[in-house]
Amino acid sequence: MAENAELIARLKAEALTQGFADIGITTADAIPEAGARLRQWLADGCHGDMIWMPERADERASPKGLWPDVKSVIMLGTSYAPPLDPLRLAGQGDTGVISVYAWNRDYHDLIKKRLKALARWLVAEGGGELKVFVDTAPVMEKPLAAAAGLGWQGKHTNLVSRQHGSWLFLGAIYTTLDLAADAPHADRCGSCTRCQTACPTQAFPSPYRLDARRCLAYLTIEHKGPIPEEFRQPMANRIYGCDDCLAVCPWNRFAQATEEPAFLPRAELTAPKLAELLMLDDAAFRALFSGSAIKRIGVNRFIRNCLYAAGNSGQSALIPAVWAHLGSDDPVVADAARWAMARLEAA
Repeated sequence: MAENAELIARLKAEALTQGFADIGITTADAIPEAGARLRQWLADGCHGDMIWMPERADERASPKGLWPDVKSVIMLGTSYAPPLDPLRLAGQGDTGVISVYAWNRDYHDLIKKRLKALARWLVAEGGGELKVFVDTAPVMEKPLAAAAGLGWQGKHTNLVSRQHGSWLFLGAIYTTLDLAADAPHADRCGSCTRCQTACPTQAFPSPYRLDARRCLAYLTIEHKGPIPEEFRQPMANRIYGCDDCLAVCPWNRFAQATEEPAFLPRAELTAPKLAELLMLDDAAFRALFSGSAIKRIGVNRFIRNCLYAAGNSGQSALIPAVWAHLGSDDPVVADAARWAMARLEAA
């Protein structure tokens, strides 16, 4: 039997006090259809070379697959709505575009800290056992968040909130407490197809379905080898991630720009110059992106992305910076430099 409303009310108030923008509760068996959809997606190869997804598919398919003792799932959202237009740099060839979520500190650190603090509060007030997760575990955060009433999964497959648009970081607390569930959120995408048509690489074979192998967020961050040539020109000046499908969502008009200091844009990351980025060695890369999510892809993958952007720039002034990487020990970087050089010389 689900436990008392008084504890839940205090839990939700405590979550908002600790800086979360939204909170909802669902049951551990609330998303039975998600496992079948995941397995079909994996069978179609849409995960690309993210091999950890099929390896832990059974754990990801449902909360009980990861932890059999879980009874309730507490989903929490933290807004990172940007104060600047994510699409404002489109067409500025000498400038790289970095995804909004990486404009400052790595969100994992802040959200994990808050989740642990809220978890300690819950154990002290309500008892039970629990586990906390933010993004890196095999957890279906978006279907669970929709089931918990935080929003709905939009046609771009990300969560959409009526209050926060497409800009929510999600965290989860699995608990053995039997807590009363909130009502799931209805889908409010309607006939809108803005996110589908905005995608520069047509990564959505159909609404609510993403093929990661065509997605620039996947290709610039997760993919380790050369980016297939058909996607290099559509990359334009995107050097880490892509926000196009998120940024055009009409529900964003209700979102208030985040005031969280850790998510406010660092000046040097909001409009970085490709010429300067292409000069980074490993030490300078680590220094510039200390504490940033960008640091985890390493300097070579980042330089690869910047070289593709340089090749798309039409800026002959970038030729010396590109030329410097033609002899790179990394064959992927050298290949990207040759491609960029050929494009710039032709232009």
